Amino acid sequence: MALPATGESRWFRRFHPNPEADISLVCLPHAGGTASFYFPLSELLPSTVEAVVVQYPGRQDRLSEPCVESVPEMARAVFDVLKPLAAKRPVALFGHSMGAAVGFELAMLLERELGTTPLALFASARSAPSLQRGRDIHRLDDAGLVAELRRLSGTDAQILDERELLQLALPSIRSDYKASETYQTEPGTALRCDIVALTGEADDHVSVEEAASWREHTAGSFDLRVFPGGHFYVAEHGTAVAAAITDTLSAARTRGGQTIG
Repeated sequence: MALPATGESRWFRRFHPNPEADISLVCLPHAGGTASFYFPLSELLPSTVEAVVVQYPGRQDRLSEPCVESVPEMARAVFDVLKPLAAKRPVALFGHSMGAAVGFELAMLLERELGTTPLALFASARSAPSLQRGRDIHRLDDAGLVAELRRLSGTDAQILDERELLQLALPSIRSDYKASETYQTEPGTALRCDIVALTGEADDHVSVEEAASWREHTAGSFDLRVFPGGHFYVAEHGTAVAAAITDTLSAARTRGGQTIG
């Protein structure tokens, strides 16, 4: 008889399990994304870092669960499951696009409610919260939403081309876009943890200047990494992204950046 799924087994995917790792890198997907987006990056990380990849509800093996239409609600749900792990070993956060906003909210919860400062927040392919501007992609009809997904090239073409798969995926995609596009934070909100903003130089959703404005949201150190490519540069430059993560976490550990208390 199968045991009921625990909270962690529903929310987290460990593609390359490594219980002996020194650091947990919590990876948060983009709007409409799934945990599998991070499989290649997980494979490229050093043995000292274990990728703990979030699977949002409403997709793939969580298809029957209701979607979450708010970034703070999503961060709270991840936080509740992450607390035991964050108490055991240092945590860093990597969020791509909408995932960067979820990561920002999650970092605030870790700092304020658990007293844990993440080693770093890697904010990928998203403008800083202070510059967040409302978009209305989530209000488009199905054809318009699919056209946007094709333009960004971040959704599996098999899903977009198979009507039945597409109809299953569209509710979670639209819900994620709503969460991402309606997200707001208080002006001047800043983390204690270091922030690294990563962006593609040809990303027409996020300019390099908009990515650089993440520096306003940390009292720690800030770094900006620009890669060739567009909104989904990570798919093409995984090795370089993994190297940037490794360098940042190594420096943070050397400084003793993790605080649990």
